[in-house]
Order: sequence, then C-alpha cells, then structure tokens
Amino acid sequence: MHARVRHVLLPGRHHLVTRFQTAYLHALLGGELADSAGEPVVCDLDANVVWAVTSATHSGTRRNPLPAHRREAMIERVTAVEGLPSLVAPVADVPPSPRFARTVLGSVELSTGVTATPLDTVVACSTPEVAAMYADLGFRVVPVEDACDDVPERPWDVLELLAAGDERWRDLAHPEVVHFYDRYRLDAAITLIHEDPTVSTEGDLTTTRDYRTYTAAFDDASDRKWEQVAPFVEPGRVVDLGCAAGGLLERAARDPRLAESDLYGVDVSRHLVAEAEHRRAQGVFANPNVFFAQRNLLRSPVFPAASVSTTLTVALTHEISSYGAGRSDLELLAKRIYEHTAPGGVWVCSDVLGPLDGDRLVHLELDGDGASARPVDLSGWTREAVAAHVAALSPAERLVQLAQDFPALSGGGCDVRWVDGGVAELTLRAAAEFLYTRDYVDSWLSECHERFCDMTWPDWVALLEGVGFTVDPVSGPWRNEWLVENRLSVGAALRDPSTGEPVEWPDTHVTFVARRPR
Repeated sequence: MHARVRHVLLPGRHHLVTRFQTAYLHALLGGELADSAGEPVVCDLDANVVWAVTSATHSGTRRNPLPAHRREAMIERVTAVEGLPSLVAPVADVPPSPRFARTVLGSVELSTGVTATPLDTVVACSTPEVAAMYADLGFRVVPVEDACDDVPERPWDVLELLAAGDERWRDLAHPEVVHFYDRYRLDAAITLIHEDPTVSTEGDLTTTRDYRTYTAAFDDASDRKWEQVAPFVEPGRVVDLGCAAGGLLERAARDPRLAESDLYGVDVSRHLVAEAEHRRAQGVFANPNVFFAQRNLLRSPVFPAASVSTTLTVALTHEISSYGAGRSDLELLAKRIYEHTAPGGVWVCSDVLGPLDGDRLVHLELDGDGASARPVDLSGWTREAVAAHVAALSPAERLVQLAQDFPALSGGGCDVRWVDGGVAELTLRAAAEFLYTRDYVDSWLSECHERFCDMTWPDWVALLEGVGFTVDPVSGPWRNEWLVENRLSVGAALRDPSTGEPVEWPDTHVTFVARRPR
C-alpha cells in the first residue's frame, strides 16, 4: 500500500499548458488515476502540483522560444483560474545527462523548499527516457498523455501548430494560455523565431563556432575598433548590431560624450547576449543605460522608425551576407537601418572588403606542396580535432582543404589549378577568401561558412545610396597593413600569371559613415 501523495512533480519546458493537462491534473489529484504500474494514486487533500520549468535559462530559440518569466506567469495564471494548488520551480538549462532527474529535484528543493521523495511524490511524465530516470530513483510515474488510448496532443505538438500558423492550437491550449499569448503577442514572437532561417535550435548562427575564442578575439580588438568608429558616433540612442558580448559598448559607455545616451546591444546569438547580460550584472558598463536583446533585424524591425541616432556594425555585414541570401539581405539590412535612423543620424560600418578586380587570375605562391595534397572530409569531427588537423597543414595544403570546405559550406567559389607544388592559379577573390580565412583554425568550419569578399566599395556606395543614405566623404576602402605584413604575406605571395611580377595586395577593409538626410 503506497503512502498518500503530497506532490505531483510535472517536469517540462512548459511553453504552454493544454486543456488536457489541467483536466488530467484535476483527475490525478482527485484520486481517479493510476500510475504506470496500474496502482491507484491517492493524494492528500492538500497535495500540490510542482511545475518544474526546465531550460529556464534558455530562451529566444526554436527549442525554447519563451523566457522563463513568461512561462511562470502563464502557469500561475492557469492554475489560479483552475484552482490547482501549484508551485513553479525554474530549472537551469543543462546538457543531456543521466543525472537530469537529480538536477530537477535539487532545483525544486532550492527554489520552493519542497524535498520530493519517492514516498510522497509521483512524477507526471510522458517522455520515456525522462520517466525512466525518475523510476530508477524509486519514484512512481504517471504517464499523462500516454495514459490515453487516443493520445492527445502534447504541449510541444500544440506549439508547433501555432508556429505553423494552424489555428487549431487555440482549441487545444488552455483558454487562459490563449488570452496570455494574445495579450503579449507571444504567438507572433514564436512564429518569428521558428521562421528565422539564420538561427539554429540553440539560438545561434552556427554550431561550429568556438564562442570563447570568438569573444576573446572580439574583446581584444575592441579598443582599436572603438577608436576607429568613435569619431563618427552621434549621441542619443546608440545601437551596436552584432554586439557580441558587448566589448564595443563597454568602450562606448566610458565615453564622456555618450554619458546621457542610451546604448543598445543587439545580437542574434543567445550565447553572446547571455555573456553581455552577465557582464552588465557584474557592473562592467560605466553607463547604467546599457541594454541587450537577442533579435534578428532582418526578420522584423527592432526599433521604432526614425528613433536611432547611431547604428554601429563592426565585422557584421559579411556574416549577414554569408548566412543569409547574400546581397539581397544586405539591402534589407540597409533598408531596416535607414528606417530606424533619425534624420541626421548615421550608420557607421567597419568590415572586410572584396578586391575590386576580383575575377582577375593570379598566381598564389605558398609554402608547402599543394599539387600532391588531398583534402580530408571533416564532417563529424569535433571542433578540437578539426583545429588540430588544419593547424598541422602547410599553407599550400591548407588551400587544398579550403578549396573543398569553402564552396561546400559557403556557396562561394574557390577553383584552384596547381601550376606546381607551391603555386596555385585562382581568382584574386578566391585568393583573398583563402588568405582571410586560413589562420582561423579554432573555428575552421564556421569560418569556411563565411564569405569575406561579397562586396566591393562601389557595391557599397550603390547599395547605400539606393536606400536613401548619403555617403560621408570620410568613407572608403583601406588596406590593413598590419594584416598584410603579419598574416596575408606570411608564407604567401601574389604574382601576375603572365609577367611573374608581384601583384599589389588589395584593399582589405571598408569603413563608411552613411547619413540619413535631415
């Protein structure tokens, strides 16, 4: 004979609550149901439901579109209306682990004071793998949806109906959930996240990037980047698109000219925005009016029309072109920025640049032997294994590897003809793509997904003027001499195929100030 149940533990992400769930919980608390072994579940009169909201620190992604505070507020509203005695316990997002059930139980105890034991708690769960973890700890399990002969839609099934624009979700979700979603326009937010082609289920552009390396590199360069763009910043509402972990805004927050300005960081990556928020909580930013948001400007406007004084994009536009639809996405970006820029406001951009005569054939002389080298299929390798393999290649062998990986991942061209072991004939654009990419071994596959040379300076002028901006005379292409001396020319040289004469290194970067007319 089992003891009376005091707690019904209901673990899940809980992005919505269905009509079925509340009816089931009423029946369970009322003693009308049995556990998975067929034993009746008898609950105390004061028994409650403990909603363990998993992945509570994860939001803005297809896997977890809603932040935890919205989920908790929704549950509290539904259970209050239903008269279901309940507690809500947030559980941090954790990697898959056989200790997941213990993690949930520990989080529940920490946040609610409830020490759930097999003697006084049943677990309501229809996910077999999760249910098995609790059963292994001695808990009785009630199977919720799987208890029915005609298995009803689970909450995630209903959420996917919503994301697909299927209005049946409104009949399946609890009425208070529908009201809650309508009040906060959550259906639109969820649909937007699910339709975003640039973001993975984890809320990032790519799963092959080493974010520790990426953040460290961006932070190391932030002083130099701020010095480059700071003279053109107009005080007011200042927005850093592609803000990473906030390194550039950290410098902006120390600028006396911007003491009365509001500083906004926007990035599509959940990892980077989370790190920026963490830094803000630590008091890193001198200006208290610093805000961060995980958004994709290409999917919808982020700021009201004509409300932004300065938009900064540093090392961003090539990523938008690479991970999106190329130039058409850059045109959309320019249009969005123009719309949210106040008259007299500016868009200040710094990024890599494609060479003017990109289709010109050149000879790229490299250390090592590329003619006899063969590329390796790196799919399925760990990031560390890829980095170790690429790092061990000579410059010529690395070009052989990139000639395979770059077209496959980025859609860009890299046709190479080996004149001899260390001389490759290819276009100047392909040579530049290789030379810009070859040293990023820590995130090789991620970098091979990116095209650095989609735009030339005339391309940028035409695009900016096409959406209505005027291009400030300080704008233009430039060559990073440090990059040429310390990176591009190391073990490499460009020559004319006909004459053998050296080819001048092309411009590598662009900085422009695009102003919306008053």
